[in-house]
Amino acid sequence: MVDRTERISEENIQRQRDFADKVRTVISALASERGRLYKFRVVTYGCQQNEADSERLAGMLSSMGYEKAQSEADADLILVNTCAVREHAEIRALSVTGQYKHLKERDPELIIGVCGCMVSQEHRLDDIKHRYPYVDFAFGTSYLWKLPEILYTKLTNKKRMFLPDADADGNIAENIPVMRESSYRAWLSVMYGCNNFCTYCVVPHVRGRERSRYKEDIIAEAGKLIADGVKDITLLGQNVNSYGKGLYEGYGFPELLEEIASLDGDFTLRFMTSHPKDATERLIDVMARNEKIAPQLHLPLQSGSDRVLEMMNRRYTLDSYIRLVDYAREKIPGLTLTSDIMVGFPGETEEDFEDTLSALSRIKYDMVFSFIYSRRRNTPAAERPDQIPEDVKGERFRRMLALQSDIGLEINRGYVGKTVRVLCDGASKNDPDMLAGRTDGGKNICFKGSCPEGGYTYVKITDARPFVLMGEESVG
Repeated sequence: MVDRTERISEENIQRQRDFADKVRTVISALASERGRLYKFRVVTYGCQQNEADSERLAGMLSSMGYEKAQSEADADLILVNTCAVREHAEIRALSVTGQYKHLKERDPELIIGVCGCMVSQEHRLDDIKHRYPYVDFAFGTSYLWKLPEILYTKLTNKKRMFLPDADADGNIAENIPVMRESSYRAWLSVMYGCNNFCTYCVVPHVRGRERSRYKEDIIAEAGKLIADGVKDITLLGQNVNSYGKGLYEGYGFPELLEEIASLDGDFTLRFMTSHPKDATERLIDVMARNEKIAPQLHLPLQSGSDRVLEMMNRRYTLDSYIRLVDYAREKIPGLTLTSDIMVGFPGETEEDFEDTLSALSRIKYDMVFSFIYSRRRNTPAAERPDQIPEDVKGERFRRMLALQSDIGLEINRGYVGKTVRVLCDGASKNDPDMLAGRTDGGKNICFKGSCPEGGYTYVKITDARPFVLMGEESVG
């Protein structure tokens, strides 16, 4: 494997800062002419890495003189950051982009851009170029750091721009401005891309091969977050357990995790996602002896059938997975364990699916993020002749959800009567008279109380539901 972990040169980063200054000048003149501020809106689909990318897109736009708009209708620039992991996510992003046509008709000066994983696929880039003539530019994940140059080119020559990821490199850009959605929770990317090539997955094609950030850059960013008062930091990577490969000898993700956890400050450290084939007892030991590391592990199983796991190219067995889970639960009392489960992978038999249900019953996850298999172009699984009918996939999916709902409720009932520490997220979206937050273990909680958003409090659990705990703030 060629080591592609190189920083984009400071000269090139400065070049983008210069373009940002030029955009700011153009925007300032336009704002004076129209008598108002220019505003942007970033619309995000997909995973936590997409959310982290959007915070950087927003940071760059802010540095260029744009203010954040409250809605797309108020924006002078709309940027749709897309996902490609499942077809449904692509369809949603394209549908929303299609709805912006009437906004462009109302204001021809409105700039519309589409970026992210979906656009990293050449066929989707072509779709946008030819089927959405009101989209001004589109670029894949490798071009994110070049947004100032892309936007300046659009503002000055009015031409549409469509940049295929094949023309870009996979190097890492540091020191990009960030506008974070939260003042007390933060994403922190430690690596990008993936080398695993699971047979159903497009991530290596849309985010490139694995590239780890230099540890000093990560630790410096973590230190700044803590100094800024961030209390909950989630380290991100397509497979965090591959961190450091091709970059360091004898220094991997457990060492990085422990070094960040040793920083001064009152904060909780989380991470995702861990690939089971690379998660080690060393990682669990580091978690167990560091109080600042959340007692939470997201470990995607995908299937409980060894036959299906082999077809997926997951490179672990159910037995090796369970041994790691048992070790983690032994070392970390009260561990919150979550997973990803895929239903309806090509060739999955009823027996294979029953193996997955048995695995759920044996492992007992706190929560499962479940998906129906989605056929992805340019992946081996998409070419298999034994695709599962949609009605069969749907029926299996419902059975799996019902089982996991029962398991989640059983686990959550065990919390009733206990008092847990909670980081408050403010008013609940479902009930404005209640507050919402997360426990140290990452469990969602809805409670009565007066804790301010971003504050810690203690909550006594009074009731349990399959996906959320209910409680009351504990005073004294």
